Amino acid sequence: MSRRLSGAAALLACAGLVTLAGCGSHPAKEAGAGPPPPTAPLSTSLVTAQGTWAVAVMGGPDADNKFWQLFVRPAASGHWSLVTPQGVADNGGLVAAGGGTYLVVGFRPSQNLVFSPLATSTDTGRNWTPGLLDAGLADTPGAIAVGPSGRTLALLQDGTIEAAPTAGSAAAGRWAPLTTFTALAASAPGRSCGLEGVTAVSFGPNRDPMAAGSCVRPGVAGVFTDAGGTWRAAGLTLPGNGRVRVLGLTALAGGNEALLADGNSLFAAWWNGTRWTVSAPAAGGALRALGFGPGGSAWLLSGGRAEAIGGPGSSWRALPPVPAGTQVLVPGTGGSYDALAVAGSRLTVWRLVQGAWAKVQQVTVPVQYGSSG
Repeated sequence: MSRRLSGAAALLACAGLVTLAGCGSHPAKEAGAGPPPPTAPLSTSLVTAQGTWAVAVMGGPDADNKFWQLFVRPAASGHWSLVTPQGVADNGGLVAAGGGTYLVVGFRPSQNLVFSPLATSTDTGRNWTPGLLDAGLADTPGAIAVGPSGRTLALLQDGTIEAAPTAGSAAAGRWAPLTTFTALAASAPGRSCGLEGVTAVSFGPNRDPMAAGSCVRPGVAGVFTDAGGTWRAAGLTLPGNGRVRVLGLTALAGGNEALLADGNSLFAAWWNGTRWTVSAPAAGGALRALGFGPGGSAWLLSGGRAEAIGGPGSSWRALPPVPAGTQVLVPGTGGSYDALAVAGSRLTVWRLVQGAWAKVQQVTVPVQYGSSG
């Protein structure tokens, strides 16, 4: 399978060499003062019109030997393929988002790299168009959002949100600030909830930008919409009295879905543009990964448990204990799931069949140990 980079491939090659001089047309931005909020792990999965995607980390235990990888299962196939864009250091992590016909993947800063190269595909990762964000993406799986028209949002490490009007603009590095953490925290809804960090961006039912984060005020979820330049609270609250952390936010047809934590309780919530529906809590524990599926579904790996929910009005259901090394769950058809388990450079795909996990595929990733030292 070809994973070649078209267009300005030299840009990504430059990023891979982590040499900043001459890379891009804008100077790299310095980190601001926004506090780092609690975030979800970067390992995740998402569904787009092209197919289903998964982000997982391969390699050894130390940071220099961790290599983040992107895999795809095309819509008409049950087979997984490695499609990580080549030529860029990916030790800092990958962030992926889809919208319309686009899948955008961003590379988080690592080693001496202080900005985030991007890559966009419209053909299930066979070809990639490189792009540039002249600052570092936040360490959260919700750091990129892509609208149906290709409009793209990016959440930076300091809590700034930047916007590009089209996918072409994002690829060309033509970004403009939408807001900063300081401005959002100082807005009326930010002050009301006591916003302490931004964790995700998305688009609302009318394609307005959305932002989400963690709040100090008990029971209030920091979910905001940008209406013509004015940020408004989306009105999401939870029944508990703890601080609410928004772990993930995604767009649905006619609404949005959020995954949230209140203490050790984990919730899903769905918005139709007018009101929220909140699930009963899932069992808590140390969060290992989370992701969204089609039709408002979602999944969690927490502690030693795997749980999934089918959409508004449904309940969390426990899945059978996942195979050793499972990093990511991926929704399939008829309530089935794939579990992607990692051991060094080997990815093993397990499929939930009649209540048990069956091994269906192995993928060997050409990990170059020691190449980032």
